[in-house]
Amino acid sequence: MFPTNTIPREGLDRLQIAALIGLMFLGAAFVYSATMASDAAGGVPWYDQSWVRQLVWYALGLVAAGAMCVVDYHTLARWSLVGYWLSILTLVAVLIPFIGKTHGWGARRWIDIGFFQFQPGEFAKLAFILAGANFLSRPAHELREPAVFGKALGLMLLPCALIMKEPDLGSALVLLPTGLVMMLVAGTPPRFLACLVGGVGLLVMLLLADVLFAPPAWQIHMQEYQRQRLLVYFGRDFARAGATKAERQQAAELQRNKSYQSRQALISVGSGGLLGQGWGQGRQTALSFLPPSAAHNDFIFSVIAEEEGFVGSVTVLTLYAVVLFSGLRIAGQARDRLGKLVAVGVVTLLFSHVFINIGMNIRIVPVTGIPLPLLSYGGSSVLCSLIALGLMQNIHIHRKGY
Repeated sequence: MFPTNTIPREGLDRLQIAALIGLMFLGAAFVYSATMASDAAGGVPWYDQSWVRQLVWYALGLVAAGAMCVVDYHTLARWSLVGYWLSILTLVAVLIPFIGKTHGWGARRWIDIGFFQFQPGEFAKLAFILAGANFLSRPAHELREPAVFGKALGLMLLPCALIMKEPDLGSALVLLPTGLVMMLVAGTPPRFLACLVGGVGLLVMLLLADVLFAPPAWQIHMQEYQRQRLLVYFGRDFARAGATKAERQQAAELQRNKSYQSRQALISVGSGGLLGQGWGQGRQTALSFLPPSAAHNDFIFSVIAEEEGFVGSVTVLTLYAVVLFSGLRIAGQARDRLGKLVAVGVVTLLFSHVFINIGMNIRIVPVTGIPLPLLSYGGSSVLCSLIALGLMQNIHIHRKGY
């Protein structure tokens, strides 16, 4: 660890902070726009409305991000394994019926602590980045040992498997590119990474073949809603081979229902045109074609695209680009490999969230429950995003003294 008094403290990355403020402003504004009709219809008092809660999470997240900047990231890394195993314990706890809480479709992803329902999977991503960066920052020759690669792989796959068990396939999947890029930057031999990529690719191909072509008796166990989302994405019929006419009609109706959200999200994006219909004037949201339960979280990008059009969409993408490219610059200026790996892990995680969420809004990837960082409503997502960006600012503060 570097002595604190020898590390240059030259301030924060102001460009990244400006982009964060812009994203938080848009998040609060469009969470309000997406929920104002449903809140008014439900008689929700102003202090309990979603946009007010979002502002509270922003405030708490900024405090947490500030705390991340105060403590040297080398000190945080020394405690990273403690945080990692605590996150594993919470992932195990959430699977216990009387501890973990379910919502809607039966996924057990939340722990209720009274004033807050937190999602352990979100915090596990941060814990993995810190622990993984600390583990991979060892001397380069050690990374060429198969045993070290196996331990790094286990460090990634353990939280991945527990998150999939909830089930939360989307959150589990973003750990894979995050871990892979961190291993690549650390200097893990290409042959090891090729085996990892090949193994993941083979599993994905087998999964798709199982969903799309395998007869019912041969299909692997999967949550039915996950299978249906994949069938909707690939345009395959829900009806099984040999189904009667009545069963086919029933399957077609179910397919229309299951594809409803993605179709309405795509309509919302397309109806925005160049300049949009105006803030709070989106018909898809106001008339509840875009379901109120999803408009302010998973499909917040569709709300922005409808109300602010192509210009608003490009603005959002530009703000994310600023955050991500400034993160890469921070990684390049990091004092050591530990700082570089933490910054690269955070950038990859955020990029994966942005790509998957916007991709499902415009239907280039299947629908999955991945929030859009700082824009989607949700306490755990907002807190973890701001803590992660606080870590990047910490690395910037302690960067090389050129």
